[in-house]
Amino acid sequence: MDRIDAMRAFVRTVDDGGLAAAARRLGRSPAAVTRAIAFLEEEVGARLLRRTTRSSGPTEAGERFLDSCRRILADFDEATALAAGERSVPRGVLTVTGPLVFGRRHVRPVLDAFLDLHPTVQGRLLLLDRVVNLIDEGIDAAIRIGQLPDSSLIATRIGHIRRVLCASPAFLAAHPPIRHPEDLAALPVIHFGQIHDGRGWSFATPTGPITVPVQPRLTVNGAEAAIESAIDGHGVTAVLSYQIADALREGRLTLLLEGFEPPPLPVHLIYPEARLVAAKVRAFVDFAVPRLRALPVLT
Repeated sequence: MDRIDAMRAFVRTVDDGGLAAAARRLGRSPAAVTRAIAFLEEEVGARLLRRTTRSSGPTEAGERFLDSCRRILADFDEATALAAGERSVPRGVLTVTGPLVFGRRHVRPVLDAFLDLHPTVQGRLLLLDRVVNLIDEGIDAAIRIGQLPDSSLIATRIGHIRRVLCASPAFLAAHPPIRHPEDLAALPVIHFGQIHDGRGWSFATPTGPITVPVQPRLTVNGAEAAIESAIDGHGVTAVLSYQIADALREGRLTLLLEGFEPPPLPVHLIYPEARLVAAKVRAFVDFAVPRLRALPVLT
């Protein structure tokens, strides 16, 4: 039996949660998938799956073997594409992800322009305010805002984003002046959890960083909700600078405590490491990086 084919059956069974689902996805019978996995188990001398009537999950040995299978299959697919000449011409589905607001405003136009130049590429844009696993979710490239953990991902820095404080002119006119972060303790605030943690809001001062406890009148999990509430005059909020660029330009919000802003957050374009990077990914990175670096919100 072909080892590559058997590895695909094993990975698909794990990803789809069962033999029947994997068989449907692969266009094979459940018995054929079962034989492929049995072949692998005999080859490695260990049981790879825990089988139940409802689902199939990897054993401890299967978990370790799964990572190796994914790498081997990725290398094999890339080598096959290279031999077929696909690595020289971008083609196939390019999946890109980014934060909801940033992706809609800035990544989508870049991806549109890239697709216009490459008719053999189909785009897929996932706008998510959460960190996703590029390998597990089949994503080719991602925009990440914030410090990156150590990983095998390749990262190209494209700029930085300020963490800013803002409120509406009407709110500021109705409350005492805000000259120091500690003034926030007496004011209603709108807390967006992805900017600061639950212990308080962080600021930079001449003597070092400080954290100011706040009592949010509203806590939200989306930047747009926090911004709309601030525009309506319900409190002070802390968001990322690009998220309120329009509201600042239109005078609906005013920046506060700019001299106390914490260090800006780096912004990277990242993609999985591979010895052979697919043409669609390489071409998109080359196309997108200079255009994203030129964005005023990232300077």
